[in-house]
Amino acid sequence: MSRSRRNVLKDIGIAGIGLSFAGALGACSHKGAAQTLNLYTWDTYIGKHTLADFEKAIGGKVNISLFANNDELFAKLRDGNQGYDVIVPSNDFVERLHQAGSLIEIDHARVPNLANIDPRFINAPFDPGRKVSVPYTWIVTGIGYRKSKVDGVPDSWKWVLDSDRYKGRIGLLAEASELFEISAKYLGLPANTSDAATIARIQAMLLKQKPNVALFHDDNGQDLLLAGDIDLVIEYNGDIAQVMREDKDLGFVVPREGGILASDSLCIPKGAPNPDLAHQFINFVLDARNGAHISETIRYPTPNRAALALMPAEYRDNPVIFPPDAVLQTCEYSHYQGQAVQSAYEQAMTKVRAG
Repeated sequence: MSRSRRNVLKDIGIAGIGLSFAGALGACSHKGAAQTLNLYTWDTYIGKHTLADFEKAIGGKVNISLFANNDELFAKLRDGNQGYDVIVPSNDFVERLHQAGSLIEIDHARVPNLANIDPRFINAPFDPGRKVSVPYTWIVTGIGYRKSKVDGVPDSWKWVLDSDRYKGRIGLLAEASELFEISAKYLGLPANTSDAATIARIQAMLLKQKPNVALFHDDNGQDLLLAGDIDLVIEYNGDIAQVMREDKDLGFVVPREGGILASDSLCIPKGAPNPDLAHQFINFVLDARNGAHISETIRYPTPNRAALALMPAEYRDNPVIFPPDAVLQTCEYSHYQGQAVQSAYEQAMTKVRAG
């Protein structure tokens, strides 16, 4: 699953954080390797001074390299670890990497701050007991909308998947598996389906809906909504929460059929040069104050209860960032179901886009 990370660090100024970017891995001397953490993560997805604080704490250095999406991360690790200590994959790719034998188990005894994590995020279906991953953020998919342009709250996926009422003003996700999972939820079926007949049924529904769709977006739906290019869009709660701060006419809802949950996690890839330091970093990030600082910067929902308690009410009590439990109970995590199912989704989506 690919998601935008918005240009938070560019806005606050990345200079002065004390980081070395892609290419720095090869520049590390062997002598300093024991105190050098090599982090591979999304752009603009860490606190303003988190890494500088960690460098000070360890008396060492953090080298950070960036990936644009999970596919890029997976490709980098497919043929073996290229020197990374900590990576930040999404839930379905945690499964995929674990199945490929690319992750080592997290030693919970060395991450005491794991106690700060809300228990709901410990027994995640994609990694029960969190053997190979530690929660970093979580996200739920729903509908972002412009209040003045739609009649009421679009509380069903029907508004975007099966209606011509807002023809030409609808944005759908371009990512195949999640759009098909959402469509399955709308049809009252389990999100994670490998049934060929169900995939064909969803494909037919999307082909019928396509004339009403303005575009399939690569997770810039919040910007299109903000600009007024569309009035309804499938997007992630964190992204819509960010633009709602800029435009009070925007809203977000998780449809009554339920949305798709996602969780980005901290993992240690097999062959990490510095697994001890990786555990130290994970524990550092899970500290209450460090976690709160990260949330202040990136504005994504945090699974860290201790960090959440330190956040202001406008973040902590925001129902867009943190939908009520009753809403979350209708949502499902996406699962990696193997390459054959993934290919089936992608082939069906190709036909929808070309149709």
